[in-house]
Amino acid sequence: MAKWTDEVNKTAVPTAVPFPRMLTLDEVQEILNLGKPLVYALVKSGELRAAQFGGRGIWRVRQDDLAAYIDAAYQKTAESIASGLLPEGDTPAEDTQ
Repeated sequence: MAKWTDEVNKTAVPTAVPFPRMLTLDEVQEILNLGKPLVYALVKSGELRAAQFGGRGIWRVRQDDLAAYIDAAYQKTAESIASGLLPEGDTPAEDTQ
């Protein structure tokens, strides 16, 4: 009898996976400090992963997808700097929108 109990105890019990936090495009705009047209362009191009929900097609971005986009942007920038692809005089500055 103990053997059966041990086997049951070793069986993985599925746990509930929490749903990811969903952000509106306005929240994404605020987090990235970008203009709304650029956020829409990122979504439309597929560069920033998003999905439409409901009959009115409300856009949402998973928090994990936004984090992945930010990480990819930093990686792309680092690669551009390392390879010397940034134009001369193209230095970080306060951007205006």
